[in-house]
Amino acid sequence: MKKSLYILPLLLCATFVKAQTARKYSNEFLNIGVDAAAFGMANSVIAQTEDVNSGYWNPAGLIHLQDKQISLMHASYFANIAQYDYVAFAMPVDEKSALGISILRFGVDDIMNTTELIDQNGVIDYNRISLFSAADYAFNISYARQLSIEGLSLGANAKVVRRIIGEFAKSWGFGIDVGLQYHTEYWKFGAMVRDITTTYNVWNINEAEFDKIQNAVSGQNQTLPETTELTLPKLQLGVARDFAFNQQFVLTAAAVLHTEFYETNALLSTSAFSIQPSVGFEFGYDQMVFIRAGVGNFQNELQIDDSRNVSFQPNIGLGFKYKGIQVDYALTDIGDQSAALYSNIFSLKLDLATFKK
Repeated sequence: MKKSLYILPLLLCATFVKAQTARKYSNEFLNIGVDAAAFGMANSVIAQTEDVNSGYWNPAGLIHLQDKQISLMHASYFANIAQYDYVAFAMPVDEKSALGISILRFGVDDIMNTTELIDQNGVIDYNRISLFSAADYAFNISYARQLSIEGLSLGANAKVVRRIIGEFAKSWGFGIDVGLQYHTEYWKFGAMVRDITTTYNVWNINEAEFDKIQNAVSGQNQTLPETTELTLPKLQLGVARDFAFNQQFVLTAAAVLHTEFYETNALLSTSAFSIQPSVGFEFGYDQMVFIRAGVGNFQNELQIDDSRNVSFQPNIGLGFKYKGIQVDYALTDIGDQSAALYSNIFSLKLDLATFKK
């Protein structure tokens, strides 16, 4: 345990030095989140996540699994233009460890390729239009271990990222996430470092297709983009507590600080780091019916008159659980407080022990 406490800061320091030449925004689809229950709480689940979806939010939470679980989610973004899908499986290995796998896909399909719309004679031929997809995939393997200190668990993700833009460009990437959780009788604490070693994406660009783009638009003189893309680390610190009014009514309150190590429009931003908070609440009845609400994604938005206004993203959600089957729904960005359009998100979670004979 002592060794890991020394190694972790060294890894972080090495990562931040490398990341000085990295892009601010890379593999952004991995920052959206999973599970409608978490969305309903504005993604404020780093400390208390303890099911199959912990593989995404904080792999240390997998240690609380009692049996095998499956999770499915579908969401549509940008007026149904983009589709976001997620499937995960997790199981305890023994009393002190657990394992999980998950797959994510965020894609826009049936995009029209008009680079060959005009033939060599200058004639427009609509039959020359083809369709392609731009899709991002992530494959995660998660592992969690209970440490010697009671209530303390450690988890890690090894992830492979595959990004495809039709026949124009494709990439492979690899990265590691590390998470910690510490649970006491009343309080829960969590920490998650995404891309702790920096995630590398290596692109293979189809130069023949790139030339078609150059030829399709007159006056273009673009050079080939860089083929190496680095994703900077992100740190999330969370705290949560359950308030039991009686055996049936339980209120969970949670908060998370989302930290990025570069300047953004976040609520607190410097040249070295940016921090934005999120808070969420879940009111549960008899571990069967759940009502959720949360607010996050606070941004300092620049207005036309050079003033700045604070925008935020409010979310609400509902959940229903019966005999190991849980269905959750979230409506994000209600009231259109941020630039993104609201989205309807559904997810399903199954405890496989329920279906054993």
